[in-house]
Formats: sequence, structure tokens, C-alpha cells
Amino acid sequence: MRAGTANFSDEEMLKGVAYAHEHGARVYLTCNTLPRCNEFEHLPGYFEFVKNSGVDAVIISDLGVLALARRLMPEMEIHISTQAGVVNHAAACELHAMGAKRVVLARELSLEEIRYIRTHTPPELEIETFVHGAMCVSFSGRCLLSSYMTGRDSNRGECAQPCRWRYSLTEEKRPNEHYPIFEDEQGTYILNAKDLCMIEHIKELVQAGVTSLKIEGRAKSVYYVSVITNAYRCAVDGYLASPQDYTTPDWLVEEVKKISHRQYCTGFFYGPIENGQYYENGGYVREYDVVAVVDDWKDGMAYCTQRNKFLKGDTVEVLQPRSKPLELTIEKLFSADGSELKSTPHPMMAFSFPCDIPLKPGSVIRKQLK
Repeated sequence: MRAGTANFSDEEMLKGVAYAHEHGARVYLTCNTLPRCNEFEHLPGYFEFVKNSGVDAVIISDLGVLALARRLMPEMEIHISTQAGVVNHAAACELHAMGAKRVVLARELSLEEIRYIRTHTPPELEIETFVHGAMCVSFSGRCLLSSYMTGRDSNRGECAQPCRWRYSLTEEKRPNEHYPIFEDEQGTYILNAKDLCMIEHIKELVQAGVTSLKIEGRAKSVYYVSVITNAYRCAVDGYLASPQDYTTPDWLVEEVKKISHRQYCTGFFYGPIENGQYYENGGYVREYDVVAVVDDWKDGMAYCTQRNKFLKGDTVEVLQPRSKPLELTIEKLFSADGSELKSTPHPMMAFSFPCDIPLKPGSVIRKQLK
């Protein structure tokens, strides 16, 4: 998965860091692989670049990499990856003594355990935990199934996701006869974990002492990342504005269902998962399409680029930062040359529509699938 995605070149990373800082965002660099000896020798040169790149923190799981980073980049903020498997206060304290400012706890911890770790660690040590996204069937992502079955090492960003595959039983004397484990001719998804979702439990997370909420977003679409981060940002802001009477707004509960996802659960936060597997299929629930992105808004007109076809008269939702989606009915559509349209049939075509409400460039427009 991760190894299959395009990474930043050094020049692109410098530009990306500068762009993020211009917009008030911090940048964390992941260096949480487990390097072999022949790979470790390349790290000193890389850390020299990282030290001067402007990134705000480096995420690490290997102790040797941690020691090297502290020696070569003493001013750099260090975060400990969830792949380090931190499940107790003693490990967190020791990592803090070694120079870590933040630990990303293992996904397998309950809220009670997180609360205990918080009260038994230095207050300046930040605690981060995963709150949303896919969950690995193995402990803290330490899976060898992909490597065994396909030769692709999940601990090095190459997971083939065999936990999402369909399985059946065979009897060794009848190797060509496959028997479903349950009464389903398509087989069963015996390793298929549900997705984690804690949008309705922000109060409990904050009160347990969690400093930062981690959302799985690598290799996800811009739409997925924008919807989920906005939902959790709005939830956190809402809680902090009124901690005593905060309840999760209904629109936020619905919002996290409007991206491509598997069935949701609360993971291990409330103890061992009793119903964390989904056996019917390994696919996603998908109910909305992104139909356009706003390029500009001027004098009551929204100028957009098409992403999927939609029609005049359709009701759409516009997603803007830190706010509830705006529902609009598209009364008129115009092409780039000003002629009126009945639909937006061509990929990436430019079009516009009247809109009295100012829309920010980059806003995503979506439509419910029928």
C-alpha cells in the first residue's frame, strides 16, 4: 500500500512544508520503518536533509533510528509510532527519557488503560491515539501474513491486504473442492476487520488525557481526508467550546458515513472487541460521489472543475472547512463559454453555476448516489 504510492522528492517536500506552514499547518515526517543494516547506513545523510527541511517532527518506531535522530537532529521533535507497540506507562516514560515528545499508543488499548498511562507519565509527554480508519487484524500492524502469502512485507509498506480476501476450506484429500466456512457460496471474510470510528466519543477521549487524535489517511482520497478531518475538527472544537453539555451533533455522526468506508466499530476503546469482524464481504460502503471542486467564487457565481457527471436540478452538498456541509439545488449550469447546460458530461470540464453564498476555492461538491 504505502510503497505503491508516489512519494515527495526532496524539492517537492521543501515546497510542501513551506506551503503547509503558510497555512498554519504542521508537518510530520514518517520514518517508522524497521531498517536493515544495509539500509541504516543511508539514514545519516537523509537526516541531514530532514534537519534543514523545516518539518516539525519525525515519527519513529526503531530504537536505533531514535538514537541516531537524537544525535544528528537534537532540536527535532520526535514522535513514537504506533508500530513501536507502546501499551504501558513504563515504556512511554522510557521513550520520553530517550527524547520523545509524543507517543502514538497501540490501537489495542482501552480508554481506561489510556487514562492510566496519562496519569503515570510526565505531563509534557504528549499522547496520541488512532480514532478513525482501517484496523489491522494483527497487533499494532505487525502482520506477517502478506509477506508469507505474497512476498510483500506489510512492515515495509507493501501490504497486499490478505485479511480482506475471501476464504474457504478445503479437505486435503479433495484439494479441488472448496467448502464455505459459513453457508455462503461466495466464501467468508474471516479476517476482515471493521473500520474504527470514535466521532461520538470525543468527550471521553479528551477526558482520558489524549493530546492528539490520529486519523488513518495514507493512500486515501482528498475527499476522504477532507471530510473526516473536518468532522473530527468540528467535534473537538464543539466539545472545547462547551465541555459540560457537549453531545455529538447528528450531522457529524452522518458525515463520517458519507465517505467510502467499511462498517464501523469503536475498536478496543471499551474493552475486547466482541463484534469487530465483518464476514459478508471485504468491500466498502459508498453512498456519495464527488462531482466537482470549486476553483473560484465571484459576483454570485461559483466556478468549478467537474469530477463526475451531475444534472441541472440536482441537490448537492458543498464541503467547507470547520462547518456543516452546505446543501444546494443547482438551478442553472453554464459552460466555460457561458452557454447553458443540462449536465456536466465531460471529465474535468470547466463550468459554473449561480450561488449567492461565497464558496472557498478547493471546496468539494458531492452528490448522493441513487
